[in-house]
Parts: sequence; C-alpha cells; structure tokens
Amino acid sequence: MDDSRPEWEQARKGGIPVINNIDKAEARPETDMTLDFTKPERFINRELSWLQFNRRVLEEALNTEHPLMERVRFLSISASNLDEFFMVRVAGLKAQVNRGAKSESPDNMTPSEQLAAIEEKVDQLNRITQDCLRTLTRDLKKEKIAVVDPGRLTAMEKECLFKTFQRDIFPVLSPLAVDPAHPFPFIPNLGHGMIMDLADEKNGENMIAVVILPAQLNRYIRLPGDDIRFVHLASVIRMFYTSLFPGYDLVASGEFQVIRDSELEIDEEAEDLVRTFQSALNRRRRGNVIRLRVRKDTRDDLVAFISSQFQVSAQDVFREDHVGLSTIKELITDDRPDLLFPKYNARFPERIRDFGGDCFEAISTKDIVVHHPYESFDVVVQFIRQASQDNNVVSIKQTLYRTSQDSPIVQALVEAAEAGKNVTAMVELKARFDEEANIELARKLERSGAQVVYGIIDLKTHAKLSLVVRREGGRFRSYAHLGTGNYHPITAKIYTDLSFFTCNPQICTEVMQIFNYMTGYAKPVDLKVLDIAPLTLRHRILEGIAQEVEFANQGKPAQIWAKMNALVDPRIIDALYRASQAGVQVDLIIRGICCLRPGIPGFSENIRVKSIVGRFLEHSRIACFSNGHDLPSPHATVYFSSADWMPRNLNRRIETLVPILTPTVHQQILDQIMVANLRDNEQSWVLNADGTYTRMAPDKDPFNAHQFFMTNPSLSGRGSALRPERLKTRQKRFHKRGKKEKKG
Repeated sequence: MDDSRPEWEQARKGGIPVINNIDKAEARPETDMTLDFTKPERFINRELSWLQFNRRVLEEALNTEHPLMERVRFLSISASNLDEFFMVRVAGLKAQVNRGAKSESPDNMTPSEQLAAIEEKVDQLNRITQDCLRTLTRDLKKEKIAVVDPGRLTAMEKECLFKTFQRDIFPVLSPLAVDPAHPFPFIPNLGHGMIMDLADEKNGENMIAVVILPAQLNRYIRLPGDDIRFVHLASVIRMFYTSLFPGYDLVASGEFQVIRDSELEIDEEAEDLVRTFQSALNRRRRGNVIRLRVRKDTRDDLVAFISSQFQVSAQDVFREDHVGLSTIKELITDDRPDLLFPKYNARFPERIRDFGGDCFEAISTKDIVVHHPYESFDVVVQFIRQASQDNNVVSIKQTLYRTSQDSPIVQALVEAAEAGKNVTAMVELKARFDEEANIELARKLERSGAQVVYGIIDLKTHAKLSLVVRREGGRFRSYAHLGTGNYHPITAKIYTDLSFFTCNPQICTEVMQIFNYMTGYAKPVDLKVLDIAPLTLRHRILEGIAQEVEFANQGKPAQIWAKMNALVDPRIIDALYRASQAGVQVDLIIRGICCLRPGIPGFSENIRVKSIVGRFLEHSRIACFSNGHDLPSPHATVYFSSADWMPRNLNRRIETLVPILTPTVHQQILDQIMVANLRDNEQSWVLNADGTYTRMAPDKDPFNAHQFFMTNPSLSGRGSALRPERLKTRQKRFHKRGKKEKKG
C-alpha cells in the first residue's frame, strides 16, 4: 500500500473490503469467534460502537457522490458529535475512574480499559479527520472557495477587514491580561480562546494575555467580492491585536478550546425542579475540563501554561491542525447551490389536503401515517393550531421534549390557553442540552395559563404524544398524535420519522392514561393496545421475539425486522441470539450504536445488521414480527415507537410502543418503509462480527431509500414500486447461506 496516500484513501482503496452483493458469502469478513451466553465478548462495547458510527458519518465527508458543501457539513457534524461524546460519555467514564469505580460494562471492560480503547480509536479518527480536512480544503480551492492567509490579502482587502473588525468584532472582545492581579479567566464549555505572549515596546517586559472568542461571533469572516473567500477570526484578531493591546508587540500566540464535563446531576429530593435545574446548568458551565484542544503550532510553554490553568494532564491535551472543527459549517454558502443537495420541498399529506386542510375530519375518516421529512411536518403544527382555534376543542395535552426556539406548536398552545382551553404541557427539563430552552418555554406556557408539569423526576419523558378532546354532537371525541420524533419543525426537515394520527377510542383512552401517569403518578393498570416504558415495553418486545422462536420451532416462517437508532439492551440482545439459534431470520436496521455481534456461526448466523447514513438522519423506530408468515405480510405484527432498545429507554424513560391496527397504515410502514430501508444498497453499511462496518456497493439493482421517498413522498399507493419480492429473494439467500455456514 502506498503510505504517501492519506489514511482514509488507503482504507477506501485497499484496507476496507467492499460488499458488492449481500448474497456473496465471500464478501463477508471471516471470523473464528465462538461465543456462548457466558462470554461477555458476545457484546460489542457501546462506546466503541458509537465511534464506529461517527466514522461512518465522517466517511460521508469523503463520499464524492455528495455535493462538496454537503461533505463539509458532514465533517462539521462528525466533529460536533465527537465533542458531545467527550462532554457526556468520556466525562462519565472519567468520573467513574476518579471515584475508583470498578464496575464493568456488559462486554467486561472496566472504565479505565474503555478510556484507553476510546483514546486509541479517537486517535485514528482524528488522523482521518485531519486528512479529510486537507482533502476538502483542496477541493474547495478548486471551486474558488478558500480560507485565505492574511499575508495574501491586498491592501484594499485589509482595509475592509479592519473596518469589519472595528465595527463587528472589537466591541465584543475583552483583552485579558493574566497576572497576580488578573487571574486566568473562566472559559465555558466548548469555549474557544487565544493566548498571546506580548512584549512591552518600552521596557521589553513580557505579558501573557487571553482573548476569549465569543460564541456570538462567526469563526470565519467573509471577504467582500464575488469570490467566496474567508479569513479565520483568530487571524483577524492577530492582524489587529494592537487595537486590543496598544504599545505591545506580539511575540507568539496560540488557539485553544476546552471541553468540560457536561453531565447534569439532579437531586431527586428537589423541592423546586426548575430552580434545581438552573443551579445544575450553572455547575455544568463550570464542569471539569476533560479535554484541551490546542492549535498544533502553539508554543510549548504556552500550552503548558494553559494546561496548568485548567488543571489538565498532558494526556488530555491534544494538538490539532484546526481547533473547533464543528464551526467549519460556516463555509457553507447559498452562493453555490450547485455544491449543495438540490432543495427539497416536502409535500403536505394528500389525505389532509383532500379534506380542505381539516385535520379532524380527515382523521375521523381513517387513521393517517405521515412520513417525515418527505411529507411535511406542517401537518403536525396544523393539527395543534387547528385545535387551538377550534371553539369545539375543550382540552389539549402535549409532551415537549425538544422543540425550536420560536416553536409554532408552543405558540399554538399559548393561544389555546389564552382562549380559555384546558392546556396541559408535559415539558421535559432533562432533555440534554435543551434544558435551558425548555425552562423558558415552560415559563411562557405558564404565563399564558397552561398547566405545565415536569413529569416524574427519576424518569425522562421521551414519549411523543398529543391529545385533543373535542365536543362533537353533544359528546366528547378524542384525537391523538403519536410520533417517533420530536415536536421540532427544524429537525423534522432532516430526520426521518413517523407521525400517526388516530381517533381510535381505545388508543386515545390509553394516551389519556399515560398523560395521567406523567402528571399524577397514576400508573396505567389495564393497557390493552399501547405499551409504555418502564412498565411493559421491554416485556412486549421480548414476548414478540419469543413468539417468533415458537413459530420457528413449529417449522413455520419466523422473521423479525426492526429499525432503530441504537441496540444496547443485553436482555433483548440475548433474546435475539436465542432467536437466531432457533432459526428465526432477524434483519436489523440500526443507524448508530449496536452491541450485538451478527453472523457468528452457531450463534448469530441468522442475524444481519445494517446502518443507513445519508442525506437524512434515520430516526424512526419500527418493530415487525412475522407471526408465522413471510415478511412482508398483512398478518405481521407491526409497531412504531419512541424508544430505542437501550437500558436507559426501557428502564429510565417514559416511552411508547404503538401497534399498527389499520391495514393501510400497516402496509405503508411494513411493505414500504421497511422494505425500502432493507433494500437500500447505496447508503448502507453492514456490521461485521468484529464490530467493524463495511460499506455496501450497489449491485445491478441499485436502490437509495432516501431518493426513492423524495421521488415518492406520499406513502399511499406506492407499495408496488418497491417490488418487495426482490427483497424476499435476497433475504432468503442471505439467511440460507447462514444456515449452510452453521452446518459446515
């Protein structure tokens, strides 16, 4: 292999095998692994699996099939993901080490062992990231998009930049000397700063100073002109440092960024939850620094000085070419639409449109499923807005986990409360990194007269539910919305999720019981349709797996199809292993973390796991059990859910699992969404038994699920275009191959 090529090129051209066809057994990496239920190695480490996911995101920045600006966006997302990983997961492991905890993960790794393995993988990821950055920088220059060095600016450009500095940058900067009278300033989590070694022109004495780069300032300053050219903010400050430190010479400078422990610890005995969260948020801002990034060319003594101020050990200091890489998304500009994904306008659901936009009339006719982002999230907003304006509506109940700053749903709830309707909002304060925003929207709702509750303190409310009670013909009728995604109109444009609308009396009654559980601790005692975590959801999944094992033992077709963001729960993983051993064919679409090892002869050879990473973020959770028939089948049991199969979702969150009872909705989710995701071979990765992933290469029948649904946004009447028989043939060949391997 040519070592002169960047590492990622070596991997893609020589080091990573490509699956050309999932039916070719020889394309799957061989493994000598033998497992049983006593071996912790049957689980892939959760943290290492997440790093594999982030590498797949990073690979999309290298995917030349994507427009160039979108590749820059993927690089930014990968960097942002890694920041959060350190703020939460790595910080948690370090806290365990500091407490002397010896607890092991399900795969038998101690916190110290996990940290060592993480650092090794992150080091590899960082090398690929830096190679990727250099490649993208080169490709951007070819398109006349560049971050230029100040030394290459013309006199006129420098003059324009100075005016920008004086007008927009200088007023918000605070030059801070560091000496006994001026202690080192506090730098918040993800704070970015510059350290400067300055010499007094008169007496030659040196001074150390810090300039914090405010989060409100862009990190890239656009130069005037038709060309797309930027100068980095730190470079601009270096150019005009004399405005900040008149009478000093700049001897040396460097850049740094801190990552702090951002996990919140909440007192479960708190009397005032909002005040407790505000205190916890203040503590988060001052959490321990667990990682210090410094620009590679920063002088050693300046790095040592910064490290001592943050009390960071040498092993937690990382020198990088680019500090704060997540901000590279600022280079994305609308000036070059040819370098972006073509704009996509989601279609408003036909069913609602057919009824003149009247959501209640459309829902009362038949249950409706809406597939975001291909079908517009505006329908959810309209459902709540119509309820707020309808004089016949007497009550609205709503969960709010994450939403936008100026949420139209929150505004509709405010208007409903001000109009005298009974509005109850279940606001989850424990939505990570949205805590402060949720406190503000809760206060806004309270001022309008809405009843705001914060749920059960030791459980995070993650269920996505709306319930509207309407007076119709002298009686009350309820309408419910249940979803897999958040009530967030911005993320709904890039997350694939399901919205389900129904006026089924049993479902609506049980949704009411779930709200009563969240607001009054009244546990539902007789749920006949819905399941919720932490009470019954895991049991229902395990029961579905067990039933498929029974069908396999009877010689009947036995299959499980499931789609989720993460599979971590050891009990469910072991149940799937047992199902595989019994002959159940298991196909899993798991975007992110997967702790199950598929394809091991005699243990999990009937399990296949794939991950889809592309233009949209796969977010919906779906579970399908064949009930003794070949999937897809109208006899299958199909659920959608707000929950991933993780201990936190099943044990410590309020989540919902919703069975699909309407034949048309059943067909839309099973025969269309699931079939399309399983058929996808243009943006899919296959999980190998060793925990690595292999990108699938399209065969003679290429298929891109995102592109398909963009072309066919409405689920209604589109099943035939998917040709599910093609998938059936492919799946049977795959699982038949697994049985031959077992016999061998």
